[in-house]
Amino acid sequence: MMPFLYFPEDKMEYIPAVISLLLFFALAVIVMRWMMKKSKKDQERFEQEYHDILEQKQKNTQATNTSSNQ
Repeated sequence: MMPFLYFPEDKMEYIPAVISLLLFFALAVIVMRWMMKKSKKDQERFEQEYHDILEQKQKNTQATNTSSNQ
């Protein structure tokens, strides 16, 4: 067996590792969900602030596409 691998005889030594793994996994899930919610709110706020400009751009793009197709 390789000397750098350590597998304890007493399986109770795995408990702190499992607890810390679960803790970090739970924190990662919480942070990910928080980031997704914040991103969604930021997108909605952006769309509210620049709604008129976005509509005008879409109309200009559609008018350009229509005139170039003819």
